[in-house]
Parts: sequence; structure tokens; C-alpha cells
Amino acid sequence: MGVRSGIRHALWIAWKDLLDISRNRMGLVMLILMPLFMMGMVGYIFPSNSGMSNVPVALANLDAVQGNASLSTKFVAQLEALNNKTGMMDLSTVGSAADVKSNIQNGQQSAGIIIGSNFTSNLNSGKQADVTIVNDQSNPQTASLIQTQLTQVIEQMGTQTATYGLNQTYKTPLNYSLAQVAPYNIQTTGIVPGQTNYFEFVAPGIMGMVVMMSLMTGLPHAISFEREMGTLDGMLAAPVHRMSILGGKVIAQTTRGMIQGIIVLTLSIVLFGVVVQGSIALILGILLLGVFSLVGLGILITSFTSTEETATMIMMTLTFPMMFLSGVFFPISQMPQFMQVIAQFLPLTYAISALRKVVVLGVGIPAISTDIIILFGFGIVLLSAALLAFERAMKR
Repeated sequence: MGVRSGIRHALWIAWKDLLDISRNRMGLVMLILMPLFMMGMVGYIFPSNSGMSNVPVALANLDAVQGNASLSTKFVAQLEALNNKTGMMDLSTVGSAADVKSNIQNGQQSAGIIIGSNFTSNLNSGKQADVTIVNDQSNPQTASLIQTQLTQVIEQMGTQTATYGLNQTYKTPLNYSLAQVAPYNIQTTGIVPGQTNYFEFVAPGIMGMVVMMSLMTGLPHAISFEREMGTLDGMLAAPVHRMSILGGKVIAQTTRGMIQGIIVLTLSIVLFGVVVQGSIALILGILLLGVFSLVGLGILITSFTSTEETATMIMMTLTFPMMFLSGVFFPISQMPQFMQVIAQFLPLTYAISALRKVVVLGVGIPAISTDIIILFGFGIVLLSAALLAFERAMKR
């Protein structure tokens, strides 16, 4: 066979395969939509700005609790006045330091400010007054930004206070260089002891992502591929209930995903020094619940597609943006507002949020109850629709 003949035959085969692609309407639509969808998502997931805007912050004035609120009340008023101009924070007053930490663990606030119990007495005696900034260690990038911004704000307030005090004392205007006294001793702390790093932020997300990817890529092969090969028809003809067939395939893919998730967790601890603050059993339970919330979507897609290739393409189109929009690598709070809204409709968002709180903050079930309820709700709705679609698909 000559070179020209070989090339001509190769072009015939290529033409035949291209015709097959053009006849697959769903595949043709996804061929166009997938790159547009992915590039659109990637273009908008990155932080829209480097500053704070309406960040929920808890404020606890322990000086007021002790009945010494004269100067701390002025501090709070000054902070609120500055915040009204900048719109940096959404301040909420709480009664104690424990409330601050509890609200951060529950996801109600992203940070906290605690005014020390000796705030007024220390300032009156010429000492520095304690102000503590409490960080959410489950989100180190956002925590670092908030800590830097709050520190700068409180330092600025301290400079203004010191300048005003010196001016009142000496009855003469003083510039900033002559008023270097820092009235506030700014401290930072987290919910749990020690410092967290970026890998501790990303490890729970990778665990959830790996399990999701394993399930979503495994189901097309387990169902669509066997349907193409004809082996699925053989199982359907056997004296086995269809739900048993589907259940067996889901169990197999879930097992594969859980094994991979456990490997990621083990490597995170052994190689990268991730300290798991919470319960390992609770982590595995969240991973299983995450699988339950997504398995219906996988079955639904494979039920509507005729080939493994089309099913895989749709899966990748959905899972790729899910990896980024769910907060695996980038904090959701730093994305544009409309992207944050989209993230609220993704089951993986809640699975990763729960995993991160357990791994980094060591919380229990009460602190992640909202995430658990939402994941369970996703699972019920998607699985109900998927089972109906699967029954119809097997009758075609």
C-alpha cells in the first residue's frame, strides 16, 4: 500500500468519525459549550479585589462586661464610625470571647475583635490596652487579609487617639512623628493552637474533590460503557433487580473514591504535616455524605446520554468548574458576588466547608449541621430524579 493510499484511507476514517460526532447532538453541543463554560469560569474565579468589604466580624467588649466601659465604649464608637465610612466590616456585638470563637466555628463570622477586660484601667494608668484579633484558621488566605486590614485600622485609631491625647496635654498641634506612642497592644489568635498553612486549607478540598472526581468519572464507564458493549443488557436479563445493579455500581465507585480520599488524608498527615483537629470518623462520614449528594447527578447524566464519551464530556464540563467554585483552591469569599451565588448551588461547596471545619478547627456535628442538612437535601432530590431517569433509560 502506497503512502498516498494510506493517507486517503486515514482521511476516510477520520471523515467517518467526524460524521459520527456530528450525528451525536448532545456531544456536539458539549463540544462547543465545554471550552466556553470552562474559560468563562476560570476568568471569574480569581479574587475580584485585595481589600475587605462587608466582612462579618464579631466584636466582644470584655471591658464593658467588667463595668469599665468609658474608654472602650469610645474605642467601639470610633471603630464603628470608621467602618461606616469604609464599609469594611459587618460588625456584630457578642457577649464573650467564647461567643466570638463559636460564631467563627459555625461560619457566622469570618473574624473577631476582643477588647480586653482591663482596657480602660490600662489606658488610665499609662499602659497599653489589649485588643485581640481572632482569625478563622480554616481559611488562611482570607484570614491573613483580614488580620492585616484590621491591624492597620486599629493602629490608625491608636495613632489618632495618641495624637489627640498629646495635643490635649500640651495644648499644641503635634505631627505624627512626635506621637509614636501606641496605646493599643494588638494580638492575634486562632480558634485552635498553632499556625495553619495553605496546604491545611487545600487538603480537605482535595479530599472532597478526589472522591467526587472518582465517582463522576467512574459512573460513565460503569453504566454507559457497559451499555455500549452490551454487557449491561446481560445483567438486565438476569434475575436481578435493576436497582441492585445500579446500587452495586454505585457502591463500587464509592469504594474506589473513598480509598483515594483516605490516601490523600494519609499523605497530608504523613508528608505535609497536616494536623487533624477533629474526628477521623466524622471526616469519613462527610465524604460518604458528599458522595450521596452527588451520585444522583452522575446517574442522571449517564441515563440521558447514549455513549460513554458524551457522558464523560458532560461530567468534565460540570466537575471542572465545581473544583474551583467550591473553594478547593481559592476562598469563595474573595470571588465576585455572582460567582459566590453560583457556589451556593454546588453540593461540593458544603462538603468541603464541613471537611475544612472538622480538619482545621476540630468542630463537631453541631457546628456543621447546616452543611449536613444541605448535602442530605441535595442527595434526596438528585437521587430521586436519577432513579426515575434510569428506569426510563433501561426501558428504551
